[in-house]
Amino acid sequence: MSDYLVIVESPAKAKTIERYLGKKYKVKASMGHVRDLPKSQMGVDVEKDFEPKYITIRGKGPVLKELKTAAKKAKRVYLAADPDREGEAIAWHLAHSLDVDTTSDCRVVFNEITKEAIKESFKNPRSINKDLVDAQQARRILDRLVGYNISPLLWKKVKKGLSAGRVQSVALRLVIDRENEVKKFIPEEYWTIEGDFVKGKQTFQARFHGLNGKKAALSTEEDVKNVLSKLKGDKFEIANVTKKERRRNPAPPFTTSSLQQEAARKLNFRAKKTMMLAQQLYEGIEVGSSGTTGLITYMRTDSTRVSPVAQTEASEYITNEYGKEYTGKSSAPQKQKGQDAHEAIRPTSTLREPSTIKAHVSRDQFRLYKLIWERFVASQMASAILDTVAIDLQNGPVTFRANGSQVKFPGFMKLYVEGNDDGKEEKENRLPELKNGDVVKKQALEDKQHFTQPPPRYTEARLVKTLEELGIGRPSTYAPTLDTIQRRGYVGLDNKRFIPTELGEIVLQLIVDFFPEILDVEFTAYMEKNLDEVESGNVDWVKIIDAFYKTFEKSLEKAEQEMEQVEIRDEPAGEDCEKCSSPMVIKMGRYGKFMACSNFPDCRNTKPIVKEVGVTCPKCEKGQIVERKSKKRRIFYGCDRYPECDFLSWDLPLNRPCPKCEGLLVEKKLKKGKQIQCVSCDYKEEKQS
Repeated sequence: MSDYLVIVESPAKAKTIERYLGKKYKVKASMGHVRDLPKSQMGVDVEKDFEPKYITIRGKGPVLKELKTAAKKAKRVYLAADPDREGEAIAWHLAHSLDVDTTSDCRVVFNEITKEAIKESFKNPRSINKDLVDAQQARRILDRLVGYNISPLLWKKVKKGLSAGRVQSVALRLVIDRENEVKKFIPEEYWTIEGDFVKGKQTFQARFHGLNGKKAALSTEEDVKNVLSKLKGDKFEIANVTKKERRRNPAPPFTTSSLQQEAARKLNFRAKKTMMLAQQLYEGIEVGSSGTTGLITYMRTDSTRVSPVAQTEASEYITNEYGKEYTGKSSAPQKQKGQDAHEAIRPTSTLREPSTIKAHVSRDQFRLYKLIWERFVASQMASAILDTVAIDLQNGPVTFRANGSQVKFPGFMKLYVEGNDDGKEEKENRLPELKNGDVVKKQALEDKQHFTQPPPRYTEARLVKTLEELGIGRPSTYAPTLDTIQRRGYVGLDNKRFIPTELGEIVLQLIVDFFPEILDVEFTAYMEKNLDEVESGNVDWVKIIDAFYKTFEKSLEKAEQEMEQVEIRDEPAGEDCEKCSSPMVIKMGRYGKFMACSNFPDCRNTKPIVKEVGVTCPKCEKGQIVERKSKKRRIFYGCDRYPECDFLSWDLPLNRPCPKCEGLLVEKKLKKGKQIQCVSCDYKEEKQS
C-alpha cells in the first residue's frame, strides 16, 4: 500500500512524476476531466442560478472506479492537475468524486516537471482555489448557453451538424470581414524608379525619393517621364548622409499565443499540432540515461515572466558560450494580463541544448523544442546594435535615396531572430563610405509600375495574433477554435490563408441578424475581463452569467419566431452518376468538397473532386495527372487510373519535357519562391514570376 496517492491528467505525466517522488507515492492519471455537463442536454438549470448538472463522462467509469479504490487505500490524496483554470476545475471535480475535502491541503501545482519543482510543490500544498474553479465553470456554462441554444436553431433553419460559439463566431467574423475588404479593394497605380550607382569598385542601389527637396510620389507613367526628363548626365552628388545607431531588443520568451504564431511562421505547424507537441515536451520524454524528463515549462500561459533561477542559469550559459558582452541585463517585470499563475514557456534547463536530445525525440518534437530553447536563450541575451545610414543622391532637382544597415554587434541575433507574417527576412545592406560632396556615377535606371495590394487574408498566425490583441478568448482556446471553423465547413484554406465558404457567410449573417452581442468584439472582450475578475474573486460568476442571459434570452425568442428557413442548394457537378445515371452534385464534407449522387439516399455513390493539371501520366502514358489531397490535407499529384497506375509526385508535373534529357519537369516549392527541376537529371531553372 502506498502512503500517498497523486492524481494527474495523463499517463506520460504520471510516469515522469512517480520517478521523482519515490516509493511512498503512487501516481495515477485521470485522463483529463472525469465529470462534465451532459452532451445530450443543456445541463444548466437557468431557473436555479444556472446550476450545472455534472455527470461522469461516458467511458470514464472504470478510470474513476480505479481512482476511488486507490484513494481509499492511501493515507492522503494529492490532486496535481495542470496549473490553470482548467486544471483547478479537474482537481475540484476529482475531489468531489473521491470525497476529498476541497478545503484541505490537497492541491499541488508546478510550472515544470523537474525533480526540484516537483519536490518543492509537495512541500507547499494548498486547498483548491474556488475562484479559479468558478471562472472555469462560468466560461463552460456561458459557452453551453450559447452553443446549446443557437446550434439547434442552425440545425433547424440551415442544416444539421452546424455550431455557433462565442469565440468561433468572432473568429469567423474576422475572416469574413477581411474577405469583404479584399473584394471591395480597388488597386491604385504607383511607380518606382530604382537605380544602380557606383563609387570606386562598389555598386549600390538607390530609389527615387523626391523633387526640389520635397518627397514626391510617382502615381503615373507621366510622373516617371517628368522625373527622368529632369536628370542631367550620369553624375549624382551626395547631398546628405545621415548615420544612426539603432538598438534592437530581443523578443520576450514565448507565451501560448506567440508560440503558436512563431511555430506557424517558422515551422509551418498548425496551432493544434503545436499544442499537441508542446504538451508532450511538457509531460516528459525518455532522454537517454536521464529517464523520462519534462523538457519545457507549462505551455498554457499569458505571461512572459521568468524565474530568477532560470535567468541565472541562462546568463551563465550565455557568458560561457558567447562571452560576457552577449549577456543581457535582467529586464524589469512586465505588467501581465490574464493568467499569470506561471512563467513564460521555456526549457526546464538551458543547459539541455537541442543537440543533446535530438536522438531521443521525434523530428517535430525536436524542431519545436529547438524553437522554444533558442527563443528563451535569445530573450536573455544583449540587444543587437545596428548602424543605419540614409544617403541622399542629388542630380539637379531630383533626389534619390539609398538606405543601408549593418550589424555592429549581433547580440541576440547571433542565435535567433523573430519571424514575421510576410516571411521576409531583414537583410543587411552595406553602403560604401560616402560623405557630403562626393560624386557617384549612375550605371542604370529601371522604372516599374506597381499596384497597391489588398489587406492580406488571415493565416493561422495572423488570426491568433488578432484574437489575442482584441482580447477574444484565451490562448488555450485558439487551436480548437480554428480547428472547429474548418471542420464545420465555415472556412477553407487556400495557400495557408483562410477563405470563408458560402455556408460560413450564411451562418454569420444569421448570427449578425439575431445575436449581434455574440459578434460584438468589445462585448466579447468585456466578458473575458469579467471572467478574469471572477478568477480574482472580485465578482460573483452567477451575476456575470445572469446579466448576459437576460439579453441573450430575448434574442433567442426573437430568432425562434423570425429566423427563416435557409435552403443551401447543391452545386451541379456537371456529370452523371455512373451507378444510377442521376446528376452528381457537389457537397461539403468534413474534409472539404466532394461529389455525391443527387439520388441519395437511394444511391449512395460518392467521388472525390479531382483537378486535372493538363499533363499525361509519364508512367503509363494513358491516364491524366490529377491533383489530390492526402489524409493530412497535403496536396499531391497522381494518375487518374489509380490503382492500375501508381504514379505519384509531391511536386506539380509540367506539360513540357526537360530540354536536357527529355525527362519529367516538376515545379518545386522552396522556402523562397519556386524552382523548376527535372526528376531524371540535374537540370534546374528559376520559375518566372
